[in-house]
Amino acid sequence: MVSAPWFVRPAGIADLDAIYDLAGQTGPGFTNLPADRDGLRTRLERSDASFDRDLSAPDDELYIFLLEESGTGRIGGTAMIFSRIGVTRPFYSYKITRLSQYSRELDRIVTTDVLNLVNDFAGASEVGGLFLLPDLRTGGLGKLLARSRYLFMAMHRERISDLVLTELRGYQEPDGVSPFWDGLTRRFFDLEFHEADRFHALNGNQFVADLMPKYPIYTKLLSPEAQAAIGKPHRSGVAAMKMLEAEGFHHERYVDLFDAGPTLQCEVDRLRTVREGRLARVTLTGGAGDGEPMLVATGRCRSFRVMQARGLYSQAADALRLSPAGLPRGLLGEGDPAFFVTLG
Repeated sequence: MVSAPWFVRPAGIADLDAIYDLAGQTGPGFTNLPADRDGLRTRLERSDASFDRDLSAPDDELYIFLLEESGTGRIGGTAMIFSRIGVTRPFYSYKITRLSQYSRELDRIVTTDVLNLVNDFAGASEVGGLFLLPDLRTGGLGKLLARSRYLFMAMHRERISDLVLTELRGYQEPDGVSPFWDGLTRRFFDLEFHEADRFHALNGNQFVADLMPKYPIYTKLLSPEAQAAIGKPHRSGVAAMKMLEAEGFHHERYVDLFDAGPTLQCEVDRLRTVREGRLARVTLTGGAGDGEPMLVATGRCRSFRVMQARGLYSQAADALRLSPAGLPRGLLGEGDPAFFVTLG
């Protein structure tokens, strides 16, 4: 854990400049955080409205969260939840299936993977938009930012669907070339990858689904480089994929239409943070400094906050003893309800 008192909170329209600065550092393929001020403003306005809505079920909301340093106000990263995808327009993926064909005359079986255009995730929730400044990618801040979304899900279960997925950015060569785009998708568009990537970030992947063949695509017809990229994450997403798998996400052979990045999925109630999290009343005491490292969340909707802490949980007293040392000032008070999960 780090000593700096960082915490996660909902983003607001006043954070536009800070988020725009972050977006300029994400690189190609990071479609949830486009380096476009108008596009970001639209997302923040949608997020503002989502946190303010009175809901009993998810209905196409977007929740944007920021990592902030207490005291300085520095913004270090973003994370997002899409409550229900495929509501206003179809959500497309490729499902990879295996096809075997047999020739009696040759006495030979030929097996190939096939890409099938599907809408299997319509109605699911999605987590995305996870970005952390490079100088902050140590000391547990990545886990704080990523798992804050699952703590929000646990505390706002009525706002989230039963299934959650995440799309990882697909593999790119060191020079920024996407082998899958060049090997397949580009053949149906008169666009360079960086041009299509920008359009994708602002408008989604509907344009890909509109112009790509609706019939199954045999991967053997693709170049070896394009085949090897299918289901392979961007080099910057390898650590994120391991963290997602530790949370309970798994790959069921779905990939993104655009760059063939892996799509992972999990039932929300089977997420580690949701399963292991507990609700308790906070007691602030200096004697809890040697307790377990944990993430602690408090507040609902716009007042939602998540922070790192050290604490001891007493089941008999239903109390969570936290050391105030290192906690962001003013976010937790004596007797406040909190939802927490231990780190390990």
